[in-house]
Amino acid sequence: MHIAILEDDPVQRELLTLLVQQGRHTCKGFETAAAFQAGVQAETFDLALIDWMLPDGNGGEVLQWVRKTVGWQLPCIVITAREEEPVTVAALEAGADDYIVKPAKPLELLARIAAASRRARPGQLPVLRAGEYEIDITRQRLAMAGQSMELTQKEFDLAVCLFQNMGKLLSRDFLLDKVWGVSTEVDARTVDTHVSRLRRKLKLDGTHGWKMVSVYGFGYRFERVDG
Repeated sequence: MHIAILEDDPVQRELLTLLVQQGRHTCKGFETAAAFQAGVQAETFDLALIDWMLPDGNGGEVLQWVRKTVGWQLPCIVITAREEEPVTVAALEAGADDYIVKPAKPLELLARIAAASRRARPGQLPVLRAGEYEIDITRQRLAMAGQSMELTQKEFDLAVCLFQNMGKLLSRDFLLDKVWGVSTEVDARTVDTHVSRLRRKLKLDGTHGWKMVSVYGFGYRFERVDG
Protein backbone atom coordinates (compact mmCIF):
# COMPACT_ATOMS: atom_id res chain seq x y z
CA MET A 1 0.00 0.00 0.00
CA HIS A 2 0.94 3.64 -0.43
CA ILE A 3 0.59 5.42 2.93
CA ALA A 4 0.48 9.13 3.79
CA ILE A 5 2.18 10.05 7.10
CA LEU A 6 1.22 13.37 8.71
CA GLU A 7 3.66 14.00 11.57
CA ASP A 8 5.33 17.32 12.39
CA ASP A 9 8.14 15.82 14.49
CA PRO A 10 10.92 14.80 12.02
CA VAL A 11 12.23 12.05 14.31
CA GLN A 12 8.78 10.51 14.76
CA ARG A 13 8.07 10.89 11.04
CA GLU A 14 11.27 9.06 10.14
CA LEU A 15 10.47 6.31 12.65
CA LEU A 16 6.99 5.80 11.21
CA THR A 17 8.47 5.77 7.71
CA LEU A 18 10.89 3.00 8.67
CA LEU A 19 8.14 0.95 10.34
CA VAL A 20 5.82 1.31 7.36
CA GLN A 21 8.57 0.31 4.93
CA GLN A 22 9.31 -2.78 7.02
CA GLY A 23 5.78 -3.88 6.17
CA ARG A 24 6.62 -3.64 2.45
CA HIS A 25 4.57 -0.46 2.02
CA THR A 26 5.56 2.76 0.31
CA CYS A 27 4.91 6.10 1.98
CA LYS A 28 5.26 9.87 1.85
CA GLY A 29 5.68 12.12 4.88
CA PHE A 30 4.07 15.50 5.51
CA GLU A 31 4.98 18.01 8.22
CA THR A 32 1.85 20.17 8.24
CA ALA A 33 -1.88 19.75 7.66
CA ALA A 34 -1.66 22.06 4.64
CA ALA A 35 1.09 19.97 3.03
CA PHE A 36 -0.88 16.79 3.76
CA GLN A 37 -4.03 18.16 2.16
CA ALA A 38 -2.13 19.23 -0.95
CA GLY A 39 -0.42 15.83 -1.16
CA VAL A 40 -3.62 13.83 -0.81
CA GLN A 41 -5.19 15.85 -3.61
CA ALA A 42 -2.13 15.40 -5.82
CA GLU A 43 -1.76 11.60 -5.59
CA THR A 44 -3.61 8.50 -4.46
CA PHE A 45 -2.98 6.99 -1.03
CA ASP A 46 -4.33 3.73 0.38
CA LEU A 47 -4.19 4.78 4.05
CA ALA A 48 -3.21 7.76 6.21
CA LEU A 49 -1.41 7.94 9.57
CA ILE A 50 -2.31 11.26 11.24
CA ASP A 51 -0.73 12.93 14.26
CA TRP A 52 -3.21 14.66 16.58
CA MET A 53 -1.22 17.78 17.50
CA LEU A 54 -0.05 19.78 14.49
CA PRO A 55 1.52 23.23 14.00
CA ASP A 56 -1.36 24.41 11.80
CA GLY A 57 -4.32 22.56 13.31
CA ASN A 58 -5.16 19.22 14.86
CA GLY A 59 -5.94 15.71 13.77
CA GLY A 60 -9.68 16.19 14.21
CA GLU A 61 -9.75 19.02 11.69
CA VAL A 62 -7.67 16.98 9.24
CA LEU A 63 -9.99 13.99 9.60
CA GLN A 64 -13.05 16.12 8.95
CA TRP A 65 -11.36 17.51 5.84
CA VAL A 66 -10.50 13.99 4.62
CA ARG A 67 -14.05 12.71 5.07
CA LYS A 68 -15.51 15.76 3.32
CA THR A 69 -12.97 15.92 0.48
CA VAL A 70 -11.78 12.35 -0.09
CA GLY A 71 -14.57 10.36 1.53
CA TRP A 72 -14.58 7.22 3.62
CA GLN A 73 -12.59 5.07 1.21
CA LEU A 74 -9.31 6.34 2.72
CA PRO A 75 -8.65 4.57 6.05
CA CYS A 76 -7.20 6.94 8.67
CA ILE A 77 -5.32 5.98 11.84
CA VAL A 78 -4.56 8.63 14.45
CA ILE A 79 -1.17 8.34 16.16
CA THR A 80 -0.50 10.56 19.16
CA ALA A 81 1.23 10.76 22.53
CA ARG A 82 -2.07 11.71 24.17
CA GLU A 83 -3.99 8.78 25.62
CA GLU A 84 -6.82 10.58 27.43
CA GLU A 85 -10.23 9.11 26.70
CA PRO A 86 -11.73 12.45 25.47
CA VAL A 87 -9.03 12.68 22.77
CA THR A 88 -9.67 9.10 21.67
CA VAL A 89 -13.41 9.76 21.47
CA ALA A 90 -12.84 13.02 19.57
CA ALA A 91 -10.63 11.26 17.02
CA LEU A 92 -13.12 8.45 16.41
CA GLU A 93 -16.04 10.86 16.17
CA ALA A 94 -14.10 12.99 13.68
CA GLY A 95 -13.72 9.98 11.38
CA ALA A 96 -10.68 7.99 12.51
CA ASP A 97 -10.74 4.25 11.79
CA ASP A 98 -8.32 3.49 14.61
CA TYR A 99 -6.18 5.15 17.29
CA ILE A 100 -2.62 4.32 18.40
CA VAL A 101 -0.73 5.82 21.34
CA LYS A 102 2.96 6.65 20.83
CA PRO A 103 5.42 5.15 20.76
CA ALA A 104 3.93 2.88 18.09
CA LYS A 105 4.86 -0.79 18.50
CA PRO A 106 6.10 -2.10 15.11
CA LEU A 107 4.04 -5.28 14.83
CA GLU A 108 0.92 -3.66 16.29
CA LEU A 109 1.19 -0.74 13.87
CA LEU A 110 1.48 -3.01 10.82
CA ALA A 111 -1.37 -5.21 12.08
CA ARG A 112 -3.64 -2.18 12.58
CA ILE A 113 -2.74 -0.88 9.11
CA ALA A 114 -3.69 -4.24 7.58
CA ALA A 115 -6.91 -4.44 9.61
CA ALA A 116 -8.01 -0.91 8.68
CA SER A 117 -7.34 -1.65 5.02
CA ARG A 118 -9.36 -4.89 5.14
CA ARG A 119 -12.32 -3.11 6.73
CA ALA A 120 -12.21 -0.36 4.11
CA ARG A 121 -11.96 -2.79 1.19
CA PRO A 122 -13.61 -6.08 2.24
CA GLY A 123 -13.86 -7.43 -1.30
CA GLN A 124 -10.45 -6.40 -2.52
CA LEU A 125 -8.14 -9.03 -3.97
CA PRO A 126 -4.81 -9.57 -2.18
CA VAL A 127 -1.60 -7.76 -3.09
CA LEU A 128 1.08 -10.25 -4.17
CA ARG A 129 4.65 -9.56 -3.07
CA ALA A 130 8.02 -11.16 -3.78
CA GLY A 131 11.07 -9.18 -2.75
CA GLU A 132 11.03 -5.87 -4.62
CA TYR A 133 8.04 -6.90 -6.73
CA GLU A 134 4.45 -6.03 -5.84
CA ILE A 135 1.27 -6.83 -7.78
CA ASP A 136 -1.99 -5.11 -6.93
CA ILE A 137 -4.54 -7.29 -8.73
CA THR A 138 -7.50 -5.03 -8.00
CA ARG A 139 -5.79 -1.96 -9.43
CA GLN A 140 -4.06 -3.88 -12.22
CA ARG A 141 -0.70 -2.49 -11.14
CA LEU A 142 2.73 -4.12 -10.93
CA ALA A 143 5.60 -2.28 -9.27
CA MET A 144 9.29 -3.13 -9.11
CA ALA A 145 11.27 -1.42 -6.34
CA GLY A 146 8.35 0.99 -5.96
CA GLN A 147 8.32 1.89 -9.67
CA SER A 148 5.12 1.14 -11.60
CA MET A 149 5.84 -1.00 -14.69
CA GLU A 150 4.08 -0.71 -18.04
CA LEU A 151 2.75 -4.10 -19.14
CA THR A 152 0.23 -5.32 -21.67
CA GLN A 153 -2.86 -7.04 -20.27
CA LYS A 154 -1.53 -10.51 -21.11
CA GLU A 155 1.87 -9.71 -19.63
CA PHE A 156 0.15 -8.58 -16.44
CA ASP A 157 -2.04 -11.71 -16.35
CA LEU A 158 1.03 -13.88 -16.89
CA ALA A 159 2.88 -12.10 -14.07
CA VAL A 160 -0.08 -12.69 -11.71
CA CYS A 161 -0.08 -16.39 -12.59
CA LEU A 162 3.65 -16.67 -11.92
CA PHE A 163 3.47 -14.80 -8.60
CA GLN A 164 0.59 -17.02 -7.49
CA ASN A 165 2.69 -20.11 -8.22
CA MET A 166 6.15 -19.12 -7.00
CA GLY A 167 8.60 -22.02 -6.92
CA LYS A 168 6.29 -24.36 -8.86
CA LEU A 169 7.11 -26.01 -12.17
CA LEU A 170 4.55 -24.70 -14.66
CA SER A 171 3.97 -26.26 -18.07
CA ARG A 172 3.32 -24.20 -21.18
CA ASP A 173 -0.13 -25.79 -21.43
CA PHE A 174 -0.91 -24.69 -17.88
CA LEU A 175 0.10 -21.10 -18.65
CA LEU A 176 -1.89 -21.14 -21.91
CA ASP A 177 -4.96 -22.31 -20.02
CA LYS A 178 -4.64 -19.80 -17.16
CA VAL A 179 -3.68 -16.73 -19.19
CA TRP A 180 -5.22 -17.24 -22.64
CA GLY A 181 -8.12 -19.61 -21.84
CA VAL A 182 -9.00 -23.21 -22.64
CA SER A 183 -10.40 -22.49 -26.11
CA THR A 184 -7.49 -20.34 -27.24
CA GLU A 185 -5.99 -20.90 -30.69
CA VAL A 186 -2.53 -19.61 -29.78
CA ASP A 187 0.34 -22.04 -29.39
CA ALA A 188 3.22 -22.55 -26.98
CA ARG A 189 5.42 -20.08 -28.84
CA THR A 190 3.12 -17.31 -27.64
CA VAL A 191 3.88 -18.31 -24.06
CA ASP A 192 7.62 -18.25 -24.78
CA THR A 193 7.37 -14.80 -26.38
CA HIS A 194 5.45 -13.31 -23.45
CA VAL A 195 7.75 -14.93 -20.88
CA SER A 196 10.76 -13.48 -22.71
CA ARG A 197 9.20 -9.99 -22.68
CA LEU A 198 8.27 -10.27 -19.01
CA ARG A 199 11.74 -11.50 -18.10
CA ARG A 200 13.27 -8.50 -19.85
CA LYS A 201 10.84 -5.86 -18.52
CA LEU A 202 10.89 -7.08 -14.92
CA LYS A 203 14.58 -8.10 -14.97
CA LEU A 204 13.75 -11.63 -13.85
CA ASP A 205 17.37 -12.68 -14.21
CA GLY A 206 18.22 -12.85 -10.52
CA THR A 207 19.44 -9.26 -10.13
CA HIS A 208 16.34 -8.41 -8.05
CA GLY A 209 16.28 -11.65 -6.07
CA TRP A 210 13.97 -13.62 -8.40
CA LYS A 211 14.45 -15.25 -11.77
CA MET A 212 12.49 -17.06 -14.46
CA VAL A 213 14.02 -20.47 -15.14
CA SER A 214 13.32 -22.30 -18.40
CA VAL A 215 12.79 -26.05 -18.09
CA TYR A 216 13.63 -27.68 -21.41
CA GLY A 217 10.72 -29.38 -23.12
CA PHE A 218 8.24 -28.49 -20.36
CA GLY A 219 7.84 -24.90 -19.25
CA TYR A 220 9.06 -22.50 -16.57
CA ARG A 221 9.63 -21.97 -12.87
CA PHE A 222 9.61 -18.59 -11.09
CA GLU A 223 12.04 -18.96 -8.20
CA ARG A 224 14.00 -17.08 -5.56
CA VAL A 225 17.74 -16.60 -5.95
CA ASP A 226 19.48 -17.49 -2.68
CA GLY A 227 21.75 -14.84 -1.28
